[in-house]
Amino acid sequence: MNDLRPDLESGLRQLQLDVALAEPLLAYLALLARWNATYNLTAIRDPREMLVKHLLDSLAMHAHLDGIASLADLGTGPGLPGIPLAIARPQLRVTLVESNGKKARFLREAARQLKLGNIEVAESRIEAFDAPGRFDAITARALATLPLILALGGHLLAPGGRLLAMKGVLPEDEIAALPAGWRVAAVHPLQVPGLEAERHLVEIVRTPG
Repeated sequence: MNDLRPDLESGLRQLQLDVALAEPLLAYLALLARWNATYNLTAIRDPREMLVKHLLDSLAMHAHLDGIASLADLGTGPGLPGIPLAIARPQLRVTLVESNGKKARFLREAARQLKLGNIEVAESRIEAFDAPGRFDAITARALATLPLILALGGHLLAPGGRLLAMKGVLPEDEIAALPAGWRVAAVHPLQVPGLEAERHLVEIVRTPG
């Protein structure tokens, strides 16, 4: 994994993050690659591709977490974007919501080995996770459409909380189909180092009243 360090450090600089984060991020990547060989946690197997499409892609949203103390990562899979964000922001409390048992086992082991005291693992279906109004923000990466994410996990948001949905091309159809009571507060184009594809962070809040 050390041969990836220069690319990771370059990406961290571009995202205006401390290059010292490379050490724990590479430890996470090594653990993910090791478990992936047995448990098939992610379809991406090439470490260099994992670096860009998992680590840097997850971290691209970090600048939009100011003022957020608690974040639920819905359908996190192997901990994306939740674990990279928890590493980058140790003051952020991150709950990883994942119903798949082997992925949840990996998440607990990753939190233990990486000594991430700001991570909690909730082995649960999103809609069954009984923590109403507990989070400042929820996020999801390649999980589902915006309306479905809100249907499954909207109950987790505190008053004034927001969904930070990670998307590729701006999902105009999904935005048009938002359920009553929700609106787009902002759309942030994201630049992922090493990735040519479009990325957007769509910020959704409850409508007043």
